[in-house]
Amino acid sequence: MAFCNQLNRLVKQRRPLTIRSFSAEATHHRSHQETHSFLEPESYIGSWEAPKDPKDAERMLARIRREYAKKVSMYRREYVHEIEMLRVEKQRKDEARLLAERAANEERRRLKAEAAKVRAEERKVFEEEFRRTLRKEREEKLEFWRMTGLKREEKKKARKKLLHEQSSLWIEPKELEKKITEALVDSTTL
Repeated sequence: MAFCNQLNRLVKQRRPLTIRSFSAEATHHRSHQETHSFLEPESYIGSWEAPKDPKDAERMLARIRREYAKKVSMYRREYVHEIEMLRVEKQRKDEARLLAERAANEERRRLKAEAAKVRAEERKVFEEEFRRTLRKEREEKLEFWRMTGLKREEKKKARKKLLHEQSSLWIEPKELEKKITEALVDSTTL
């Protein structure tokens, strides 16, 4: 039946059929079957010889039943003890695994927090450097505009001064006509 189920599963999954597909998988049940040690056959099995007296037979049968009941109860106690030991072992392993997972999680959280601190420090340094660069650029721009304004003012002053110097050479309107006639009369040929 298990073989048919496995074959059916392989066909449904449309996997290529290989010899390995049919090999026994190491399941818990199969592992238990392979490692299980059976008890020795009891001595009273097949040892019954019918006595002639039915009362003796009844007593012997009662004694065999009592012995059987004692052995069964002993086997049950051993089984319960074995199951309890397996449960305790599994619980211990689970606790150890949980403890290891908890420690790994704490380590992961600690590393994550450290990485976050490092990133925050890097971000802080970057932002400070960025602010310094902005401040420097702003100061350079202000200095440039201030120098441009000063140059403009100097040019204005120079123009004004030149205009003031040239205005001293200007001709008065009264003398202008006289100068024009002189220039026309006293023309020099080129």
